[in-house]
Amino acid sequence: MVVENTIRVRDYINPSRLPDFAYVINPYTGCTHKCKYCCAEFMRLFTGHKEEWGEFVDIKSATKKINLFKLQQTNVLLGSVTDPYNHLEEKYELTRKILNETKDTDFHLFIVTKSDMVLRDIDILKQMKDVTAVFSVCTDDEKLRKDLEPYSPTFQQRIDAAKTLHEQGIKTIIYISPILPELTDYKSIIENTKEFAQMYWIENLNLKGGNRPRILDFINNNYPQYYDLYFDIYKKHSSQYWTQKENEICEYLEKNNIEYKNYFYHEKIRKR
Repeated sequence: MVVENTIRVRDYINPSRLPDFAYVINPYTGCTHKCKYCCAEFMRLFTGHKEEWGEFVDIKSATKKINLFKLQQTNVLLGSVTDPYNHLEEKYELTRKILNETKDTDFHLFIVTKSDMVLRDIDILKQMKDVTAVFSVCTDDEKLRKDLEPYSPTFQQRIDAAKTLHEQGIKTIIYISPILPELTDYKSIIENTKEFAQMYWIENLNLKGGNRPRILDFINNNYPQYYDLYFDIYKKHSSQYWTQKENEICEYLEKNNIEYKNYFYHEKIRKR
């Protein structure tokens, strides 16, 4: 049971600390997918909730309209710390409201989601000047997906949605994130999506705070053969594995003439 709570916020738009984006929009605080690896869990500290991350969603109600002039000629990310198409969007339609409010604005909107619910809003997306749907995928293995993201849509639902949007003339990106050491088969994901993905984003698994012990326990209990590797990376802070894996993935993408953006090590990118 997810606790629902409506909160007042001044604005839906916030300045971004992410590379490549001027602003972010998050219609909700919290999410219903309950991903074990979620890197947005730190948001719980600002909510006052006693519930665990994934067990509550704050539904935002803005006190003022979106400043469309501010968005002109900028890159905006919709869904940096929540999925704008989490299950409660079907009930509250905040994402649809925001899309309607901004649809005539000359900006580049990137919508990051795990959900095929985005198909509901094709009518608005086709009216927008520059919009890209970004589908986040960490695995195409359904058992692993269920273990890591127990309440998220399936891989097949995501790629079917991406294909439909592509056929409707809407740009799509496959965001291979997080890449889990020895578990994410990035080549298989690319093979299953390359016909309709304009680009790939890649990002490694970042663990800190509550998600680190949770993932380490998960690996120990389910994939003990990899536990020493995870311990080396996330407890001893060894960078050797990721350096090799990053080079391997980038070489593969370049060799196959696949356009991509590398978001490994967000913290380092932000500092640069």
